Amino acid sequence: ICEEAGDGSAALAQLSGGGFDLVILDLMMPFMDGMTCLREMRARHINTPVIILTARGEEYDKLAGLEGGADDYVVKPFSPRELVARVKAVLNRTMPRSEASDGTMTFGELTIDTASHTVRVAGEDVSLTPKEFDLLVFLASNKGIALSREKILQKVWNYDYFGEDRTVDTHVKMLRGHLGKCRGYIATVWGIGYKFDPDAAR
Repeated sequence: ICEEAGDGSAALAQLSGGGFDLVILDLMMPFMDGMTCLREMRARHINTPVIILTARGEEYDKLAGLEGGADDYVVKPFSPRELVARVKAVLNRTMPRSEASDGTMTFGELTIDTASHTVRVAGEDVSLTPKEFDLLVFLASNKGIALSREKILQKVWNYDYFGEDRTVDTHVKMLRGHLGKCRGYIATVWGIGYKFDPDAAR
C-alpha cells in the first residue's frame, strides 16, 4: 500500500502515525522542501528508511542527502527498474529478518539484535537511524578487521567511492555518540578507516 503527500509538512503528519516501511522523498516540494523534511524526520526520531529522488546530481548534494539521514539517493532521470531495485535493496537492509531469530551479538555491555533491529548499552535501549544500525552491524560483523572508508561506503550505502569520506566519518561520529560508554568499541585506524574492537576498549 502506498500513500502520497503533497508537501513536506503533510508527509511529516502522516509519518508521525508510524506504520511505514519506506519513504521516497522528492527534494523539490512546496512549503517544506525534502531536505528540511528529512532533517525534521530524524529530529523527531522518525527512523523510517528514506530514498531521495532529485534532479540534483552533484557530489555536494549527494553528501548532504546521505549525511542528512537518507539511505539512498536517486538522480533523475532514472528508469522504473532502477528505482524498484533500489527500493528492494533498502528494504532488504532495513527490514527485520525472520531467519535471524538468533542474530544477537553481545560485546561487553553492548547488545545488537539483528532480528528486532534493536541496540542496547548497559541494558538501556539506544535509538539509531536505519543507516546507523546498518553501519554498526557491518562493523560488528567484521570485528577486529580494519575497514577502509571505501569498503564501508560500498557495503553500507551501496555507493561507489567518489573520493569523499565525510559521509562515513559523520555517521561514525554520530554512532559513537549514541553508544555512550561503548563508543570506544569503534576505533579509528589512521590512514585506513575504522575497526570494531571492543576488546581493545576495555
